[in-house]
Amino acid sequence: MNYRDRFIQTIAHKRTDRVPVDFCGTSLTDCHPAVLKNLADYYSINAGDDNTLTEQPQRLFDCDFRRVGCLFDPGGIYCDHSKLSQGIYVDSWGVKREFHGLYWDITKSPFTGLSFEDISGFRWPAVSDIDKKTIYNLTEKAKRLYYDTDYVVVGEHPVYGFFELGCWMFGYDDFLYRIIAEPEITDWFFGKYYSYVKDMNELYYGAIGDFIHVTTGGDDFGMQNGPFISPHTFGTYIKPWYIKRIKDMKQYTQAKYFHHTCGSVYRLLEDIIDMGVDILNPIQPGAFEMEPERLKGRYGDRLTFWGGIDEQNLLSHGTPEQVISEVKRVISIMNADGGYIMSASHNIQPDVPVENIAAMFSAAVD
Repeated sequence: MNYRDRFIQTIAHKRTDRVPVDFCGTSLTDCHPAVLKNLADYYSINAGDDNTLTEQPQRLFDCDFRRVGCLFDPGGIYCDHSKLSQGIYVDSWGVKREFHGLYWDITKSPFTGLSFEDISGFRWPAVSDIDKKTIYNLTEKAKRLYYDTDYVVVGEHPVYGFFELGCWMFGYDDFLYRIIAEPEITDWFFGKYYSYVKDMNELYYGAIGDFIHVTTGGDDFGMQNGPFISPHTFGTYIKPWYIKRIKDMKQYTQAKYFHHTCGSVYRLLEDIIDMGVDILNPIQPGAFEMEPERLKGRYGDRLTFWGGIDEQNLLSHGTPEQVISEVKRVISIMNADGGYIMSASHNIQPDVPVENIAAMFSAAVD
């Protein structure tokens, strides 16, 4: 069975020769660069650029997925990368980030505390400013993967999520307050952003849509112990915009829609399914109500699950024997009738031993 046939059978909730596996097949199932260096040393992989260092472990682990595309930063009057070498930059949305070791942390949100009059003059980034050569090059890469390999081609998400961008531009406390107390402002925000998303769907998926099998989307709705907002608030204020976004996207491609949300989102899953989501990632098993048995038992015939191998504790602190045992247990539950793709429950961090990564994939493909 080749990679694409295996994927098609999996999302149809049918058993396959083995579970599909993913290592760095999307930006949301990636690993820290230090992990690639550790793998290169462990397996005596010749050092090269990041693409070489990624591709060789993917082949070694017999991974089913390869990715194309990017998250666009179209520029505009707020964009400032002049201090990037110092670990500071401002993106197209006016959000300032600083690098603090592992991640780029937000240090300034442009809308925090501002009145509607203040924010209504914001100059939104324009899809028309994106370099068409970039789109052309991505399309050519997608074609090569589609026609010259039998890998499952993943189209990376070109835009941020609605909820997360609101939290970044207003600040989390400010945005969560406004959703309830000033919904007219957040509705205005979502509407303005949707115009950008709609234009991007047409440009991006209109170009690569025929050459991909799945496309990612990301927006973290969950904390460790439950959703950021109640199911009622989510269904009222967030869900309608995702229905629009995903419906628009599916005009241009037959690709399945993969949604990444960390944390505990079990209580949002009815709405997430209604949004048009086909695949849920990353399945953090240590978060509240996110046990494999619960998810598979309730939603296993309506969602494909991608992830589920605990990165927080198992991969980082367990033994290879414990990893093998848990991977086999999760697969036995999640893949009982197909509908499961094995990967870590988070991008793999530098504290994960190479031996545990090797154990995870050997347990899945044996």
